[in-house]
Amino acid sequence: MLYINNLTKNYGSFTAVNHLTLHIPEGDLFGFVGPNGAGKTTTIRIVCGLLKASGGAVKIGGTAADVGSREMKRLIGYVPDFFGVYDNLKVREYMDLYGSMYGMYSRDIAKLADDLLELVNLSDKKEVYVDTLSRGMKQRLCVARALLHNPRLLILDEPSSGLDPRARVEMKELLKNLHSMGKTIVISSHILSELSEMCSSIGIMNRGKLVTAGRIEDIMQQLSGGTRIHIHIASEMETAVRVMKEQDRVTVESVRENELIISYGGTDEEICGLIGRLIQNQVILTGFHREEGSLESLFMQLTGGAAQ
Repeated sequence: MLYINNLTKNYGSFTAVNHLTLHIPEGDLFGFVGPNGAGKTTTIRIVCGLLKASGGAVKIGGTAADVGSREMKRLIGYVPDFFGVYDNLKVREYMDLYGSMYGMYSRDIAKLADDLLELVNLSDKKEVYVDTLSRGMKQRLCVARALLHNPRLLILDEPSSGLDPRARVEMKELLKNLHSMGKTIVISSHILSELSEMCSSIGIMNRGKLVTAGRIEDIMQQLSGGTRIHIHIASEMETAVRVMKEQDRVTVESVRENELIISYGGTDEEICGLIGRLIQNQVILTGFHREEGSLESLFMQLTGGAAQ
C-alpha cells in the first residue's frame, strides 16, 4: 500500500530524513514513533504531499505522492495534530463543506456524513456548533471528515494528544474498529502503551533514520535473542536444567530455588514442546509463563533513552 523508497529531506546542511525505506502493506495498522526531531512529522508531511522531498520516492497504491497531486489527495485521509475546524459551522455543515471540496454530490455527502458520524459516535451532534464540542469530539469529527472521500490510507498525527483518558479510549476503539474494517492506518503517537495495544506493526525513527520496523513481537524477540520463559518447578531442578541445556536455541539465564528462567527463540508450539520434554523427564511443574516485554523498553533500547 505505502512504499517509501530512499526518502531524504534536507534543510540546508541538516538532514531531517536520511534515506528512509519502508513498506506498509494494505490493511495494516502501523505505529510511527521516535524522539522529537527524529523525522516522523517530516516524513508524514511528505507522504501527504504537503512537503517536497529532497530525494527518494513515495508511492501509495502505485500512485506517486507528489506535492499537490490530485490523485494522491484522493488516496489519503489526513488528521493532523493541530486540526482545523470552523467554529461558526454546525457539525453537519462542516461535513458538507469538506465533501464539496472533493467534488461530491450533496445527496452522497448527506448519506456518507450520517454513516460516518454514527461510526465516530457523533450522530446526536449534527446540529451542534463545532466550537461547543469537546476536544475528543472534535478529534473524532476530524476522523469522520478525513474518511468522507473513502481514502485508501488514513494518517493520524498524534490522535490522542491532549485528550482525557476517556476520550483516548474512545479514539483507540474507533481506530481498532476502522482497522477491522480493512482500512490501512498510520499513527504517529507518543503514547507507546496505546500503540502496543492497537498496532499490528511499528516503525521507530531516530535522528532521521529508520531504526527498525516490523511486528512488535518479532522486533522484541530479535533484540532480546528470544522469549524469556519462567518455569516453576516443584522437584528435579537439576534434571530440568540439564534437559534445557541440551535443547537448541535455549539459554538458561537463571536458576533459583523453585524457578528456572530460560531464553528461547522458538515458536509458541516449540515452547510447548520444551515443557513437554520436562514432563517426559519426570520434572514436576507447578506452572510457567512467558515474560511480556513492553514497547516503552523497546523504544528506550533502540533510541538510547532519548526523550520524546
